[in-house]
Amino acid sequence: MTTHFKDLANAAAVDGKVDAQEVLALRRQGWGDGIIALDEAEALFALNNALDQRDQEWCDFFVEAIGEFVLNGTPPRLQCDAAEARWLIAQVDHDGIVDSVVELETIVRIIERAENVPAILKDYVVEQIEREVLTGTGPTRCGGELSDTHITSAEAKILRRVVFASGGCGPAAVSRFEAEMLFRLKDATISAANAPEWEQLFLDGVSNYLTGFTMANAQLDHDRKLELQSFIADSDANVGRFIGKMVRGAPNVSQNFANAMGVVFGKRKGGPLPESTGKNIVAASIEGAKVTQAEKDWVNAMVEADGELDDLERRLIARIAKGG
Repeated sequence: MTTHFKDLANAAAVDGKVDAQEVLALRRQGWGDGIIALDEAEALFALNNALDQRDQEWCDFFVEAIGEFVLNGTPPRLQCDAAEARWLIAQVDHDGIVDSVVELETIVRIIERAENVPAILKDYVVEQIEREVLTGTGPTRCGGELSDTHITSAEAKILRRVVFASGGCGPAAVSRFEAEMLFRLKDATISAANAPEWEQLFLDGVSNYLTGFTMANAQLDHDRKLELQSFIADSDANVGRFIGKMVRGAPNVSQNFANAMGVVFGKRKGGPLPESTGKNIVAASIEGAKVTQAEKDWVNAMVEADGELDDLERRLIARIAKGG
């Protein structure tokens, strides 16, 4: 971080607000080399903590800059490793709570943009959202009503963003951890005048967990993606030359090899993939949509937890009976 960037950040913190010109100066200085460095990201968090007023220009810049550092500061792109997740949590949780809209929006946007994030970050976000919804304290995206007596439209929208984020349990997939959180929120607010968006989210989220289909390789973790990228980029291995020699040395397999390479690059000379490949995926999705006995036992336990069958639970059971 340059001394000038630090001076800009310190000067902006003096009056407890950052105006549009100061944001522009920070943006130019911080992104002058095309990246956001660790010390620059930490300076931005320190500045955010010192602010009494956060205008839209500041919020947009902060979310963008911290997201860029976490997801693209080190290879591979659009990935957050465990160390980066712990750093982000420590920055946000320095006082024990997510205490500004921009901090919450930053974490949510990272999970939305990411191909994958570590479980510790996924779980942390879900826990924070649940606490804020139940206590009525804490921020919601772009403000909005926050209440400890019912689930508002703003709360339901940010819950949906987190639960179905691409970097969460899986692309548009809901985990058991998230489904149980939805049940707890439902039980705590069942007699309240909740927003219509909440009821739909509960039904969508829990039924997705029970009947959704997620491919095992839908997400690559940080280390695996880095390993694959390193292999492809390794000039010493000279993968192309090795493959060429292999094909020339074994002409009998050249046609099959060409077909296999066509699959990788989207041009399979022998025509489309075997029908069995598509059938396997369809079969797996059909199997995944079935509610297993273990899942039925889980639903029964969640429904019976409060000793009564409420309207949302009846609607959930009816949806599952109809096949999702």
